[in-house]
Amino acid sequence: MTSDASPPPASSPGPEGLRLVPFRALRYATSDPAPLLSPPYDVIDEDERRELEASDPHNVVRLILPRDFDGQPSSAYGAAASLLASWRSAGVLVPDRTPALYVYEMEEGPARTRGLVGAVGLTPPEAGVVLPHENTMAGPVADRLALTEATQANLEPIYLVYSGGGAASQAVAAVDGDTPLASAVVNGVTHRIWAITDPATLQAIAADLLPRRAVIADGHHRYATYLRHQAHRHSAGAGAGPWDRGLALLVDASTYGPQVHAIHRYVPGLSLDDAVSRAAAGFGMQDVPSSSALAALAAADKAAAFLVTDGERWVLLTDPSPDLVASTLPAERSAAWRALDVTIAHRVLIDRLWQLQDTEDVVGFEHDVPAAVAAAERTHGVALLLNPTPVEAVAAVAEAGERMPRKSTLFTPKPRTGLLIRAYEDEPDWSA
Repeated sequence: MTSDASPPPASSPGPEGLRLVPFRALRYATSDPAPLLSPPYDVIDEDERRELEASDPHNVVRLILPRDFDGQPSSAYGAAASLLASWRSAGVLVPDRTPALYVYEMEEGPARTRGLVGAVGLTPPEAGVVLPHENTMAGPVADRLALTEATQANLEPIYLVYSGGGAASQAVAAVDGDTPLASAVVNGVTHRIWAITDPATLQAIAADLLPRRAVIADGHHRYATYLRHQAHRHSAGAGAGPWDRGLALLVDASTYGPQVHAIHRYVPGLSLDDAVSRAAAGFGMQDVPSSSALAALAAADKAAAFLVTDGERWVLLTDPSPDLVASTLPAERSAAWRALDVTIAHRVLIDRLWQLQDTEDVVGFEHDVPAAVAAAERTHGVALLLNPTPVEAVAAVAEAGERMPRKSTLFTPKPRTGLLIRAYEDEPDWSA
């Protein structure tokens, strides 16, 4: 699916390889920033938004999901810019003195995900440097673009993964035993950051990363926003500037790899009986007890399999008809793309068998099973539950130059928004 959220081409070429450059992070001036942080904007529902707003008057959710000024409709983006300026003026947020790459660690029990946060050089997808793996939707890109242009800042990082070790991974590992700049414990996950400012280390990291490629794990809409904002600035004659880079967390998946989870679907107004009867034309199916339904889905992960439920009855769909799959999926697409569960879910099940338009107002998304089932119950529809896509399959699709259906993967743990903000006014001399 091609989305009108795709950015226009920039008016100047991007970097010749993967570049992650130091920046002066804007950070909360407190020893415990935990109460001021939030999840990424796109996983926050309205209830959590209110809870975060109530937790502290300076919680970053007020910047990433701003409210209108009282009595001024459509003023939310301006309100975010005003709030950011006032927090800087009051010393709530303070920029670091020295540009740095930041080691960011997320530790939960024995599991650790660790990477580098910096300003990534922007390249179009066809350059093969920063590879998207999902399609985007126009609405979220327009929203994030308006916020970026109002605040002149990257308020939260995108999430990139690559593989292979090297000097960058060695620098990430080398902070063991050092005192972090900041630490916050949120929902059982400890978030820590360290700064790398040593010129020799930064040079070694730059040389290591330059020939590599990175896959966007999380933040497709934000990366599309980066590119569109860059194009806007160039078309206005602004020339080179901070808009040529965007805030990113870069993780070596072979050393500190994240976990990948499925994002589930729900379809309002579709009855379970109708969903199952239509699916029978292309899938094997069996009713499964609710208590073991998810285990049955996980056990069927060697081939495309789905659970369909209205919260009362649970039906496992397996073994899609090879002839139906072959006649539905475009033959010119890669084997990696054609084998994806989410491809079969959208193209074969939703489009072909359920005969539904695969649009934002027809198919909804939830990040966990209880939320998807609750949404199905609330909208008198069905939930469509999926197995997670392996990291290797995500990379294979991206390296083939193709896109998975939107909202295909959920990478965890997610960086906490507010630990590191990149404001354009804190950038070094861009004419160098």
